[in-house]
Formats: sequence, structure tokens, C-alpha cells
Amino acid sequence: MLKTEKKVSFFDSVSPFVKVSPQSKSALLSVMVKEHFPKGHVLVPLGNICRHVYYIEKGLSRTFYIKDGKEITEKFCIENTFTCSMPASITNVPDNRQIELLEASIIWSMPYTELEKLYDDYHDIERLGRFVVTNELVGMHQRLSDLQFRSAEERYNNLVQNNPTLLQRVSLGLISSYLGITQETLSRIRSKN
Repeated sequence: MLKTEKKVSFFDSVSPFVKVSPQSKSALLSVMVKEHFPKGHVLVPLGNICRHVYYIEKGLSRTFYIKDGKEITEKFCIENTFTCSMPASITNVPDNRQIELLEASIIWSMPYTELEKLYDDYHDIERLGRFVVTNELVGMHQRLSDLQFRSAEERYNNLVQNNPTLLQRVSLGLISSYLGITQETLSRIRSKN
């Protein structure tokens, strides 16, 4: 029974946005796999194709790429959010990003090929897929806008306002990488606040 209760929490988190019928829930649960991973586990290695969509029940992930030998953090995903490398999943081309877990995590994985089949048979699952993709696109747009139009201090304050617990869960080095600034600049900004 505990396993079913945990699966229901996934649907609870999306139900305000997408209503999923009992039949669709059953079909979706048939392709979902719940796994426990340790801190540091790599969900999607650099240079691989992301073949799953991941729902984070508990824990924290980081998506990053490497430029000139330096890790650049693209995004963090926390509980009750989805993560995947959308471009690699859709284009079936190896990705220049890696997704790793920054904490011990409980992850639900859904194979992208199985989801595609379910989209054909269940319109509410297709809507759920569109919801996930739309959120990913909106997040990418907001991130790009932040990097282009906000100062480093504004980006930091936005992060603190929208993700206050992230600062306790992630090293300042990763935070500065995500904000596109040096650790020294981050320290100066933090000392002002």
C-alpha cells in the first residue's frame, strides 16, 4: 500500500494543472519506475541521449555542461518537479549536458518511448506531457531573460526569493556557476544582503 501512496503523490503534484483519469493513471504507473539513488549519482551522463523523463519525489538534481574544462550549471530541479534533457530526448542526439543528483534522491523514471505510446492512447497523458514541456520551455525562457536582462545581484535576489531552500542545499560554487558569476562576486552580493 505504501508504494501506491507514493505513486499517488506524483499525481497530487500535477493535479492542479492536469486532470488525469483513473485509467490513464493506471497506464502511466505501468511504465513508471521508482528508484532510490545516492548523492552524486549521474542520471544522464555527458554525451548520452536522455531516454527518460524523471520526476523527483525527494532530492535535488543539477543539469550542467562543461566549457573549457569548467562545469557550468544550467538548472537545479527540486522535489515535485520533472527533469530531463528535452533537446536530446526529442532529437535523439547525444547531449552536451549531464544530470546528476546533489542529494540522496527518490526518482520516478518514465521511458520517453513508452510515454510517446501513451500520448497516442490517452489524451490526458498527452496533456500532462505538454504541461511538462511547456514548463521546461517557460523555465528556459526565464533563465535566458535573467541572464540577458538582470544584473548579478538581481539574479541572486530572484533565486533567494523563488528558491530559498536552495542556498542551504547547494554549494556556493554551484550557485555562482548557475548565476553566471564568480564566487567572489557572489560573496560581495551576499555581504550586501
